[in-house]
Amino acid sequence: MATNDIEREVKLAFPSLDAARQAVATLGATPLRGRRLQDDALLDSADGALRARGSVLRVRDEAGQNHLTYKGPVQPGVVKVREELETVIGDAETTLRILGTLGFSPWFRYQKYREELALEDVVIAIDETPIGVFVELEGSEHGIQGVAARLGRAQADFILDSYRTLFAAWKARTGAALEHMVFEDA
Repeated sequence: MATNDIEREVKLAFPSLDAARQAVATLGATPLRGRRLQDDALLDSADGALRARGSVLRVRDEAGQNHLTYKGPVQPGVVKVREELETVIGDAETTLRILGTLGFSPWFRYQKYREELALEDVVIAIDETPIGVFVELEGSEHGIQGVAARLGRAQADFILDSYRTLFAAWKARTGAALEHMVFEDA
């Protein structure tokens, strides 16, 4: 199954997993998918052509449901908006090998535990990452702003950065020498 869509999203930082879960619980959202580990690899050609264009090629390894995703450059706006093409793949490791033969190799890896809920036209993801807890809202701009407001958040709280960019900022703040955003036990 493939999707061809425009992705609209924001992230909201939370001080803890409990705080994020409690805030989301007040919304009355419908559970979609339970907590699971997502292990993502970002790929590019040796010359960094995708990064230079602001694009992303990602292979997501997720037990039982793996994906290959292309994301285009971010368009300016209140929420993060970009083209997203995604398809389910059978085996993430084999897909990485195939892409490697085509000249695309992993340059950054990141992990998160994610659980998802739905409220109207918004998918609410609670993400536990090695650098903090975030609630990601994806849907229509109007829906995102409405759910954010119900969470007590305003546009000033919207994080439009990728997890790679957030990781780089975290490294600069903490002085950490880590190359990838992965859990110690992974």
